[in-house]
Amino acid sequence: MIVTVTPNTALDVTYTVDGLRPGEVHRVRDVRHRAGGKGVNVARVLRALGADVRAILTAGGATGSVVEDDLAAAGIPAEVVPIGGETRRTTTVLADDGSVTLLNEPGPRLAEDEWQAFAASVRTRKPDVLVCSGSLPPGAGSYADLLGDSESILDTSGQALLDGLAGRPSVVKPNADELREVTGLRDPVAAAAELRRAGAGAVVVSLGSEGLLAVTGSGSWHAAPSTVLRGNTTGAGDAVVAALALGLSEGESWPDILRRAVALSGAAVLGPLAGDVDLAHYQAEQGLVAVRARPD
Repeated sequence: MIVTVTPNTALDVTYTVDGLRPGEVHRVRDVRHRAGGKGVNVARVLRALGADVRAILTAGGATGSVVEDDLAAAGIPAEVVPIGGETRRTTTVLADDGSVTLLNEPGPRLAEDEWQAFAASVRTRKPDVLVCSGSLPPGAGSYADLLGDSESILDTSGQALLDGLAGRPSVVKPNADELREVTGLRDPVAAAAELRRAGAGAVVVSLGSEGLLAVTGSGSWHAAPSTVLRGNTTGAGDAVVAALALGLSEGESWPDILRRAVALSGAAVLGPLAGDVDLAHYQAEQGLVAVRARPD
């Protein structure tokens, strides 16, 4: 089983507009609501692939109830840790010119006993792969508190990423900007090596349309998609994490894991909402992804 962890759950609200112009009034052409947060998105992708997955998340207030109902309707097995605060909302604005604008609320403050209850729920699980994703809400401890002996993936940024390295995650997955922020290094290979020295087993870096860079204990690779896609990029990184988790659980080689991850990321760009994937593109693209070994 793969377990995904989302301490800062959200209700994702997606608006579609003709164009986004600061300071002007906009008419929203379409609005959709869905349970979100990065770990929830990962679980949704894994569920679409038929994987055995369970989501552990926080939820509170009326918005939290909407999140719980949506997860049940989607058939995603979930363990919900109740909190006193109101679950946050995140807003994505999709414009017809292809631009994607995100507004992410910080999330409610967790009381100490709420964080301890959440951590206890995670630690009682013994999954094949544990996925810890997204920002930490105010009052939360460290992702290092949650990581145990299972294979693990940490997908967060900033101080939460640096603190989480103390738990020695099997894989961390920053994007290029997040990697540069925490290391101060512009060379992604050198920056990834820095994170490995700090405790990460492997580092997989999202390079946007250029694909993925993996720096691991057994080698380094660059994986590139066959074509650049246009669409909703908000769930692409979560799809990468889903592919990494599935590959680790099945004992795949790093080149095969990266092929799956690049293909699934592209399939997410073609999906209308974060957590959706175009399965036809995913199946076709795996054989077209170019994976090249890099010299150490």
